[in-house]
Amino acid sequence: MRFMWIYLIALSTILMACSSINSNTDTNTNANTYIVENQQDYQDIANNLVAGDTVILKNGTWTDFEIVLQGHGSKDAPITLKAETKGKVILSGESSLKLAGDYLVASGLVFKNGHTPSSAVIEFRHKKALAYHSRVTEVVIDNFNNPDKQESDYWVAFYGRHNRLDHSHIVGKRNKGVTVAVRLTTEDSQQNYHRIDHNYFGYRPTFGSNGGETLRIGTSHYSLSDSHTLVENNYFEHTDGEVEIISVKSGKNIIRGNVFYEARGTLTLRHGNGNTVEENVFLGNGVPHTGGIRIINRDQIVRNNYLEGLTGYRFGGGFTIMNGVPNSPINRYNQVENATVENNTFINVAHFQLAAGSDAERTATPIDSVIKNNLIINEDGKQPFTAFDDISGITFSGNVANTQVLPEIGSGVATQDVNLTTGENGLRYPASTAITAGVKQDLKVLSKDETGVDWYPKTPASVDFDSGNVHQVAASATALLDAIEQAESGDIIELAAGAFTVPKLVTIDKTLTIKAKEKGQTTLSFERTALFEIHNGGSLKIDGLNISGHASPDAAGNSVVRTQKWGMLNNYRFMLVNATLTDLDINHSFHVFVSGKGAFADHITLRNNTISTVTGDVLQLNKEIEDLGIYNAEYVTLENNTFKNIEGALVKLYRGGTDESTFGPHFEMAGNTVDTVGFGKRNHEQASVFLQGVQVTNIHNNTFKNARPLIVNHTVGEPKTQIINNTFDGTAQPVVTELWAKGPHTAVIQDNTLLNPPAE
Repeated sequence: MRFMWIYLIALSTILMACSSINSNTDTNTNANTYIVENQQDYQDIANNLVAGDTVILKNGTWTDFEIVLQGHGSKDAPITLKAETKGKVILSGESSLKLAGDYLVASGLVFKNGHTPSSAVIEFRHKKALAYHSRVTEVVIDNFNNPDKQESDYWVAFYGRHNRLDHSHIVGKRNKGVTVAVRLTTEDSQQNYHRIDHNYFGYRPTFGSNGGETLRIGTSHYSLSDSHTLVENNYFEHTDGEVEIISVKSGKNIIRGNVFYEARGTLTLRHGNGNTVEENVFLGNGVPHTGGIRIINRDQIVRNNYLEGLTGYRFGGGFTIMNGVPNSPINRYNQVENATVENNTFINVAHFQLAAGSDAERTATPIDSVIKNNLIINEDGKQPFTAFDDISGITFSGNVANTQVLPEIGSGVATQDVNLTTGENGLRYPASTAITAGVKQDLKVLSKDETGVDWYPKTPASVDFDSGNVHQVAASATALLDAIEQAESGDIIELAAGAFTVPKLVTIDKTLTIKAKEKGQTTLSFERTALFEIHNGGSLKIDGLNISGHASPDAAGNSVVRTQKWGMLNNYRFMLVNATLTDLDINHSFHVFVSGKGAFADHITLRNNTISTVTGDVLQLNKEIEDLGIYNAEYVTLENNTFKNIEGALVKLYRGGTDESTFGPHFEMAGNTVDTVGFGKRNHEQASVFLQGVQVTNIHNNTFKNARPLIVNHTVGEPKTQIINNTFDGTAQPVVTELWAKGPHTAVIQDNTLLNPPAE
C-alpha cells in the first residue's frame, strides 16, 4: 500500500509539471485545452496534439516563433491553435506558421514587424508532410516583409487538399513573391479543392518588375493539371503589384463574387483550361492601369461580371482575349479556344482588346469562341474594341453597345442609345427592361466590411503630403533637425527667411514637406555628400527653398537628395516644387537626385523650379542595369521648370529586360525650358533626356536650346511615345530606336519646330 502511495505521489508530480502549460481536460470530448505562455511550453505539447485539442497562445508579442501545428484532428474535433484574444497575439521577428496533418485550425494571429525565415509566412505543409481539410481564419499579415526586396517568399502557400484561408487581412507585401500561392507541385496537391474566401487583400504597392502577383493558382509547369480552387467573396483594394492581380495557371478553378477596387492589373487566365470567372465586380474609378479580365487557353467561361471605369490597355486592359503561340511550349501562350463570354456589363471600359499580343511568335488567333449578350457602354462616345489580328474565330451575338464598333465584329453588337439607372446594389443598369444584355439585376456586390476581420483597421496605404500639422521653424540647422525629429508623417516644416548651412546628412523616414515660409527667402547649403537621404517609410516634398552646393565636399558624386544606397523596401515619393538650385559644381558628377539600387519611387515630380550649374544629372534613375525588368520609378514628371548649364542629362530613366508584366515607367515632360544641357564628358549617353524601356512617354511644349538630343530606346510592351509641339533650337532631332521590334519606330513625333540644327 505504501508503495502504491509513493507511485501516486510521483505520478502527481509529473502531472503537476505538465500543468505549467495549464492543461484543462474537456470531460465531454477527452480533449485538452493548453494555455501556453512561451515557446518552450508550446514545444512541449506540439508533438502530442490529438483530435479536439485547443492551444491558446497568451496575449503579447512572440518574437522569432516558428510555429508548427501538426496532428490528426477530425471533422467534428479539429486541432485548434488560437490567440487568447483575437489580434492581441503578435508574431514578430522571424516567425512563421506551418500546418501539417488533418483538420487543423489556426486563428486570431497577427504577423507584423518582421518576416518569415523560410519560404512562406503561412504554409500548409511542414517538410514533406502536407495539410488536409485545414483552415487559417481571422489572421492578419501586415507588411511582414523580408528587408531584401528581391528576396522572394510567399505570405500564404497552399499545399495538400481541401484547405481554406478565410476572413483574413493581408496587406502591404513589398518584397518579391506572390502574396498567396496555390502550389500544385505534387500529385497530393492537385485536384485540391482549396477555398480562399472573405479575405481583405489590401494595398500591394507597384513592385517595379515581375513577381508582384497577389494570388496565383498553379505554375506553368503544372498548368495542365486541374486545381479546383474556389476564390470567392474576397476584396482586392489597390493590389497594384504587377499586371496580374490573380494569375490562374491551372484548370477547373472558380473565381466568383470578388470585388476589385481601384486595383491596377487584371484577373488573368494565364495557363490551364476550363476555368470559370463569374459574378465579380471591377470598379476602377478611372485610376490608371485598372484592368479587368484577360483570357488565354481553352474552355474558359467568363459570365455575369460587372466592370466599370477601367483604363488599362494591352495585357492590363479592361477585357483582353490573347493570341497564342502555335504548338506553344507549356510556359508560353496557348491558343484561345472555346471561350464563352456572356452576360457581362462593361461601362466606361476604355479597351476591349481582341487577338492581343499578336506578333511574329503569337500568331494563333482565337477560335470557336463566343461573345454574347454583353452590355458595352462608353459614355465618352469612344468605341473600345481593338482587333490586333483575325477575329473571325469569335462569334458575336446579342450584345448591345452605345457606340459604333469594328466592322469585323459584324451584326453581333447592336448599336443603340442606352440610358442607365443605378440599382439597389449600386451598379448601373439599362433603364429600359427591354434591354436584357449584361449582368443580372440581383448581382450581389460584396462589401469591404464583409471581408477580413473587424478588429484590425483597413487604413490607407500611405500618408499624403501636406496632410498633417504645420511647424514654423527658425532658419537654422538645429531648428530644422529638431523639427524633423519631432514631426509626424504628413506634417509641414515651414522655414523662416534666412540662410544657413546643414552640417549633417538629414534622414527622411516619414512623409514630410520642407518649405520656405516665403518662396525664395530661405537658402540652405550643406556640408555632407548629400543634403537629404530618403529611408524606408520616407517621402519628401521640397517647396520654395533655395539650395546651394557651394559648401559641399570637394568630391565627385555629391547630390542634393538621394535614397538609401541599397536596401530600400518601401516605395517612396519625391517632389521638388518652386525651388531654386544652383552651384552644384564643386566637383564633377554633382547630381540633384540619385536613386539607390533597388529603390522604387511611386512618383517623382519636379515643377516650377529653376535648376542651374550642375555637373551631373538632374534625376539619376538608372541603377538597375541587370536587364531583369526592374526599374527605379513608376511616374516621373517634369513640368514648367527652367534648366540651364546642366552637364549631365535631365533624366536617365532605365528599364531593361524583356518582361511584359509591369505598367511603367511613365515619363511626362511639359512646359520646360532647357538651355545648354548634356555636353559634359561624363554624360556617356550624350542625351539631354535618356529613356530606355519606358512604357509611356509624353514630351510636349518644351523648348530645347543648345542641348543634346532626346534619346528614347523602345524595348518590349508596345511602348507609347509622343514627342509633340516642342522647339529644338540648336538641338538635334529626337532619336527613337526599336531595340526589339523590327521595322520603324512607333513613336509619334509631330508639330515640332527645328531651328538652327547643329552640324552633324
